[in-house]
Amino acid sequence: MMKQNWWKSAYKQNHFIFKFAISILFVGFGFRLLFSQSSTAIPNVSNNNNINNNNNDDNNNDNKTPVFVKDENPISSDFADSPKIVNGFHPKDKDSERCDIFDGEWIPNSGGPIYTNNSCRWIESHQNCMGNGRPDTGYLHWKWSPKSCELPAFDARKFLETMRDKTWAFVGDSITRNHLQSFICLLSEVEDAVELFHDNDYKNRKWHFPSYNLTVWVMWSPFLAKAEIFEDVDGVSSSEIKLHIDVLDKTWTEQFDTWDYVLFSSGKWFIKTAIYYENDAILGCHGCQGKNYTDLGFNFAYRKILKNLFKFIMNSNRKSMIIFRTSTPDHFENGEWSSGGTCNRAVPAKEGDFELGDLNRILREVELPEFSKAEDEASEKGIKLKLLDVMPLSLLRPDGHPGPYRHFYPFAKDKHAKVQYDCLHWCLPGPIDQWNDLLMNLVMDD
Repeated sequence: MMKQNWWKSAYKQNHFIFKFAISILFVGFGFRLLFSQSSTAIPNVSNNNNINNNNNDDNNNDNKTPVFVKDENPISSDFADSPKIVNGFHPKDKDSERCDIFDGEWIPNSGGPIYTNNSCRWIESHQNCMGNGRPDTGYLHWKWSPKSCELPAFDARKFLETMRDKTWAFVGDSITRNHLQSFICLLSEVEDAVELFHDNDYKNRKWHFPSYNLTVWVMWSPFLAKAEIFEDVDGVSSSEIKLHIDVLDKTWTEQFDTWDYVLFSSGKWFIKTAIYYENDAILGCHGCQGKNYTDLGFNFAYRKILKNLFKFIMNSNRKSMIIFRTSTPDHFENGEWSSGGTCNRAVPAKEGDFELGDLNRILREVELPEFSKAEDEASEKGIKLKLLDVMPLSLLRPDGHPGPYRHFYPFAKDKHAKVQYDCLHWCLPGPIDQWNDLLMNLVMDD
């Protein structure tokens, strides 16, 4: 009887323990289920930041966890892109096995420039940095190196031999003219160019290399379209620009059929205040505060004119090679052109030093898709159309601008003198010479 009572007592005790254990398991499972559901309801902080902070240089879809933002923010410039964004916008070569010459880095070059301000007489005073007293020379000793191939330096003699009996033209703004001067200086190391023509302002010019019968033009057409401009040499406007977005500039269209190679470029001028005309009637404007016009934005005009440009090229009977050069960055810091901006750097920038700026991003978001569409049509029609994307390598060279040395010895009388800096154009010689390495590669690779 005692054994039976003990067994019943033990059974009741064990049964209680068993039920208690089961209860614990269910409670634990419930907490686990609740915690799991709560965790999935919490939004991903990193992804949220990516959505709401598109202008943050740390915005990267590869980051899956929150990160601390550095106290030292990268410099924000309206014309500066981070290299990641620049390369992201760059359309990839349709032949994936070919080297992307626009994706690379600047490496030291002990050899230095091919020409100097003493050996080339075609350098304009505002880009003659050495002649104007720039004291450092380190900016001259770098070269652009693509990541997956070798980029040969510009070979002037080979270029001249290849271009016998040809005609070249550079059509665009003052940066185009800056590029043209580098081009002429490089070729003049083999044979000095003979100038055949220039207008009163030296904006439209023509040269000849007699031994090779090569003719080179530069045509000033900052919008590539018909425009009435009211601006002095320092960029000060007395009135809004009148831009006819439906009419290409006859300055170059009337000469187009005489050229074998044409390089077009534009961009920066579209940011300026302008009244837009279509069919000789006011359509709208950009930045025209105080006027009763619709502000269409400069991207509207830029896209419209590029469409007209490429349409003109596609409908032309001339089988020229067409090169379209992308817009370029400036490197103003602590202000802009007209507000005390400076550029005093002496070495190339590192990746990430300059973050994406809205204005230059808009220019690229217009020009690269428009070029891509035109490239597809050109391929179908057998037209040679190539892209010269100088943004990636130029972005990393804040040291390559004239800065205060757009003026002749600006600090000779007062080392603290306040002078206007040029952080848009490029010293000659300087990083802009490497654009011609890329240009020769495009032409010879045809």
